[in-house]
Amino acid sequence: MSVITLNQQNFETEVLQSDVPVLVDFWAEWCGPCRMVSPIVEEIANENKEVKVGKINVDDQQALAQQYGVRSIPTLIVFKNGSIAKTAVGARPKESILQMLS
Repeated sequence: MSVITLNQQNFETEVLQSDVPVLVDFWAEWCGPCRMVSPIVEEIANENKEVKVGKINVDDQQALAQQYGVRSIPTLIVFKNGSIAKTAVGARPKESILQMLS
């Protein structure tokens, strides 16, 4: 499954109402660590059909970033059954991100 671009319009349907876990990457184009995490997030999306992966550009979707208390990026949040299950701030290796999903 490819990475979904999330925004205010599709967040509820794609994340909160999802019947599978959702990994959400809060990022920005100017963020160096975000550029390090981005290929890992895309790999996870392509390799794991049992999870959904989405990205939120914090510059374009400031309300969503504020709503979920994102103060530093990259911030990765795993949602399960419409609720936050796990959160991580900062660049992480693939294994660490995969552990968030288990």
